[in-house]
Amino acid sequence: MNWKEILLLLGVFIGIIFATYVLRSVVFRYLLRLAKKTKWPWDDVVIKILKGFIPFWGLLLAIHVSLSLTKLPPNIFSIVNKALLILFIISLAVSGSRLIIKIFDIYVIEKTETLSKVTLFEIFVKILVYAIAFILILNVLNINIAPFITTLGIAGLAVSLALKDTLENFFAGLQLLMSKQIKPGDFIRLESGEEGFVEDITWRNTTIRMLPNNLIIIPNSKLAQSMVINYHLPSLDLAVLVQVGVSYDSDLEKVERVTIEVARELMQTHPEGVPDFEPFIRYNSFGDFSINFTVILRAKDPTSRFVIAHEFIKRLHKRYKEEGIEIPFPIRTVYLYQKGEKPKA
Repeated sequence: MNWKEILLLLGVFIGIIFATYVLRSVVFRYLLRLAKKTKWPWDDVVIKILKGFIPFWGLLLAIHVSLSLTKLPPNIFSIVNKALLILFIISLAVSGSRLIIKIFDIYVIEKTETLSKVTLFEIFVKILVYAIAFILILNVLNINIAPFITTLGIAGLAVSLALKDTLENFFAGLQLLMSKQIKPGDFIRLESGEEGFVEDITWRNTTIRMLPNNLIIIPNSKLAQSMVINYHLPSLDLAVLVQVGVSYDSDLEKVERVTIEVARELMQTHPEGVPDFEPFIRYNSFGDFSINFTVILRAKDPTSRFVIAHEFIKRLHKRYKEEGIEIPFPIRTVYLYQKGEKPKA
């Protein structure tokens, strides 16, 4: 090989590397600016991932083209080409798996409005993509891939059966996130009676923090099959029902007026109340010692219902004392008779 051929090879090699640098620095930078102006977030991910692998692919291309201009023996040239192709397949598998995982994360965030933490999906994608890359590499090396495909199929079936419960929990958690019926931050009540804030939904369990600061860890599949009250749906504010009883001697019109005045003042002055909500009462029963009714208030969020009920009872008790309205308590009348004495009619 003379010096002219060497200069030609160096020129071709440097030219491809320079073209790759221009493509990465100029063209991709321009494409990235265009992608930021679109509403579709996936194009940013595609451009960023491809931009990171362009230099490596350019280097592989430069080596291949440079060597094709040399007078290498065909067998050596074939071995080098196979090595370059194997490196390209590996890099393609790495970039492809990253791209699929990033797009899936964006999709989950868009659909659920929460950060994606589904790590099991990442494992599945990497195993699938790298398995395909491994089969392609075997094909490049002229190795019969039929036994490997059969083995992978049997292994996949065995793994699926072994991870049946895990996969069930994974897809149940995915369904919960996609449907937006339950998401981190929601205050829920389980069918068994426990209630609390949803801390996290992972690929296997859902973690719920109760008000006493204890954690409930429940499998996703069990949660998906249970009846759950979500206090955040359809809106965050909710009704607060307070049961009250007054004496049979009370003026019920006055009781209703005074009670609504106290409730209205609470709604407008307390930070946890809903100012534009008009409270009301409904008489519901004649009790053993009182006429019972329900006061309907409204709290800004599920945990505020306890504060609203607490403050309302305090204010109502004070106002009833001022107005002379009696809140009765159970009274038992006991009659004592002498032996042989008959009760009076």
